[in-house]
Amino acid sequence: MGKTIVAVNAGPRMKWNTDTLITEAIKGAESTGATVTKFDLYRLDKYTGCISCFGCKKEKFKGHCICRDGLTPVLDAIREADGLIIGSPNYLGELTASFRALYERLIFQNLTYNMENPCCNERLIPVLLIMTSNATKTAYLDLLQNYYNTLSRFVGPTEFFVSGNTLQLKDYSKTDWPWTMFDAKEKMARHETIFPEECGKIREQSARLFG
Repeated sequence: MGKTIVAVNAGPRMKWNTDTLITEAIKGAESTGATVTKFDLYRLDKYTGCISCFGCKKEKFKGHCICRDGLTPVLDAIREADGLIIGSPNYLGELTASFRALYERLIFQNLTYNMENPCCNERLIPVLLIMTSNATKTAYLDLLQNYYNTLSRFVGPTEFFVSGNTLQLKDYSKTDWPWTMFDAKEKMARHETIFPEECGKIREQSARLFG
C-alpha cells in the first residue's frame, strides 16, 4: 500500500506560483505511488491560530489540538499522514497568516514544556516546505531556517524549496499606477524560462523525499 501525503496550500491564489509548485510536488509524490490529499487554507471554514487554551497539555489530549474549527480536518489528516507538503507565499517578510495559524496549532499540540522530552509526537514524518517570494531566492533564508528547525523537531525531517522573483500579474501595465519597483519584462522572462525548471526540480525533490 502506498504512502499517504497531505498537501496544504497556505496561499490565496489558485493556479499561481505557490499553488503551481504544490501541484508539481503532488505529482512527484504520486509518481512514487503515494496518495495525496490537498487542503486550501483560504477555502476552509472559519478557523484561528492557537488560542492558548492548553487543552493539548492534558494527558488524554496529548498531541491533539482540542479546538474544533476549519483546521481540525487538516490537523487530523497530518497526524495520520506519511508526509506533509506545505506551501506559502511570503507577504511582508513572513509567510501568510493562514500558514501561521496552522503552524501554531501543528507545533503547539506537540510541545510538552518538558526538558527531558520536549516533543510528544512519536510519529515524525518528512516535510517539504515551499515558499514563493517577490524577493531574491536567498532573501529570507534566516526565516526559513527557523521554520526548518522547528518543523524538523516537532513534525519531522524537513526540506525547503524557494522560488524567488516571482511573477505577480500577467500584465503589469494594467495596474492603476506604475509598479516601478519591478522589471515586468524580466519577471515574465523568468516565469517563462526559470519557473518551469523549478517545477521540474520540485517534482524530483518530492519524489525523492516521499518515495
